[in-house]
Amino acid sequence: MPFFKRSSREPGFDPTFRFATSWILPPAVLFFIRAALSLYAFTTLFFILAWRSVTGGDGGKTEARHSFSYFTVLTYWGLAFYYAFAAAHTLSYWRTGTPLLARWPRALKEAHSVYYSTIVIYPFIVTAVFWALLAPEDGFPSIFETWTNTSQHAMNAAYALFEIIFPRTEPLPFWHLIPVVILLAMYLGLAYVTYYTQGFYVYSFLDLQKNSRGIVAAYIVGILVAAIIVFLIVKYVIMLRVWVTEKKMGKMGKRSARDVKRRHVDEEGGTHYPLHSVNFK
Repeated sequence: MPFFKRSSREPGFDPTFRFATSWILPPAVLFFIRAALSLYAFTTLFFILAWRSVTGGDGGKTEARHSFSYFTVLTYWGLAFYYAFAAAHTLSYWRTGTPLLARWPRALKEAHSVYYSTIVIYPFIVTAVFWALLAPEDGFPSIFETWTNTSQHAMNAAYALFEIIFPRTEPLPFWHLIPVVILLAMYLGLAYVTYYTQGFYVYSFLDLQKNSRGIVAAYIVGILVAAIIVFLIVKYVIMLRVWVTEKKMGKMGKRSARDVKRRHVDEEGGTHYPLHSVNFK
């Protein structure tokens, strides 16, 4: 069964279901991996909240509330929810031949695409900033702290890397830089709102009491530049993956049996799609 490549005669968002499929993993396997990663992330987040609240007394409860002001935690929640939605899209494609994403309004489809761009960019920034500026030099004080920091400051990058390598997603559009930067700016606003409403800086390098405005500005600009660099690296790594897997290896993706059957029926009924010389298999 031939692969149906997008063309000007086949309009629409993601017509070949790239967000829900992999060039090497069958839909069922991709679903279970995405679901497992989402479950692990949610379990980690809720366990951390529960542990701090139960074992830390009033201070632990305060720390648990404060956690929602940290970029690390917010991006980890973002990974957990993204993988949950991605798993649902892949499950629906596996079972019906059409992912839920294909049935959403166009605005939500574009929002999912932007969401994808954030989860393959922000985790690398979190990891780099934490290990370069924030990680304790003498190690973590407990097994719990070692596990939580490994999960949120190392495994998060592995989550992003998985979505870069294994799905059939296309390279990030350049216009996605706009929401990526805007969201970073909004977080910067949240960090200072947190200080003025709760009295603490989420990150020491944003502390205007200890650092000059010039130093704080330099950190902010540095993170902005890092975001742009990471965006470009991710964009071209995905471009390389598409070129290697599709152009060189001929791996056009693993299809749902129901999708194969539906397209076969469409062909027999006279509905034709633009064809590609390589099978989607």
